[in-house]
Amino acid sequence: MNRYIRAGICVPAGMIKIMLNRIIHGRGFMASMVCAVSPFTEFTIDKSARVRLGKRFRMRGGARIRVRRNGTLSIGNNVSINHNCMVVCHDNITIEDDVQFGPGVLIYDHDHDYKVKGGLKKQLFRTSPVRIGEGSWIGAGTVILRGTVIGSHSVIAAGSVVKGRIPSGYILYQKRESHIAPIKRIP
Repeated sequence: MNRYIRAGICVPAGMIKIMLNRIIHGRGFMASMVCAVSPFTEFTIDKSARVRLGKRFRMRGGARIRVRRNGTLSIGNNVSINHNCMVVCHDNITIEDDVQFGPGVLIYDHDHDYKVKGGLKKQLFRTSPVRIGEGSWIGAGTVILRGTVIGSHSVIAAGSVVKGRIPSGYILYQKRESHIAPIKRIP
């Protein structure tokens, strides 16, 4: 779609979504009124959650942001969340300025606590904050897990699963091997 047509649709849609969230969540939701948010996105913000969206925030269709009870999500200026990305925050996720996401990126600051008896059934979680440094590029299909810190101006290659610390100015890629073998037919 032509970028001017998309902006003509997404900026008013973004203004409506921002305004509604400000009314519903009051001081728990802070954002610039002018942002480009597709009408086909989802914000799910629990009552005691806190969200801050920076200036020039962009969010493409199919993207979802879910901030659960007592969670804090902070997104800096000029951040672009691409198609079908999902950010789920139970604790604390910080995305600094000028971060760009490829399509289908998943960010979680929690894991289900399956080690505790009945943990899955009771929806118990283990949480650790996630931080993505300014100017970083997160490739398509990346999964960022709890406790991850990505330094500034880093690149995460498409399809990566990330947990731990990535220093500033580094690229993370994961080598994979493809194996091709004939299918053994049963007579």
